[in-house]
Amino acid sequence: MTKLEKLYTSIKNLEELGLELTPEMLLECDKLEEQIIKDEILPALGQDIEPRLRQIQRPLVLVVEYTPEDPISVKLSRKMNIAEALGAKQITPPSTKTGQPVTSTEPAPSPAPHEPTKQVVNHTKGLKVTFRDGTVIQERTANETMIRALQKIGLDKVAATDIQHGGGYGLVSKNKRPPEAGRIWQHKIGDWYVYVNISNQQKKDDLKKLSDMFGLGMVIEDGK
Repeated sequence: MTKLEKLYTSIKNLEELGLELTPEMLLECDKLEEQIIKDEILPALGQDIEPRLRQIQRPLVLVVEYTPEDPISVKLSRKMNIAEALGAKQITPPSTKTGQPVTSTEPAPSPAPHEPTKQVVNHTKGLKVTFRDGTVIQERTANETMIRALQKIGLDKVAATDIQHGGGYGLVSKNKRPPEAGRIWQHKIGDWYVYVNISNQQKKDDLKKLSDMFGLGMVIEDGK
């Protein structure tokens, strides 16, 4: 069993035993999940895709967006500055001209922008939400920002809207989606369940809809 499987199984087991995880515990689970992905999943992914990318002779940026219930979305850009991809992890080691990994323990020099193929895999930006009263919410992850913004709006007010995900589960509701191995659908906040297993773009769309619905004048942006 991999570390990710152990994490998801542990969460499922605790829920089945009736132990409700606090928001703080769930956020810690998010952090651990992200660290495991960076340390174990991305390096393996880099080894898988590098042979195919070696065919490409011009610089590019690949952005992969993954949502469990949806097809993988892969986008290509030649304009994006790699330095702007905050939080992105390099998934393949710098290589010599022969294609073999650099074995020196010395840091490899930064290559000129036109030389290597640039890769950003599973890159997701955070969110920044600004309310009309000047309140700015920008947490470490998009999930944390989304939850805090919904709390400020009022979880009961959001629950009364028609915003749904996952086949009929409200963005905020008292209906818990049955857990599945490898899936964290919702975060429990008090008596409410907040649906967080959606893309960052969907989070932005939901917040924009709520802002328009309640006349909040919110500004929703990608985090920097």
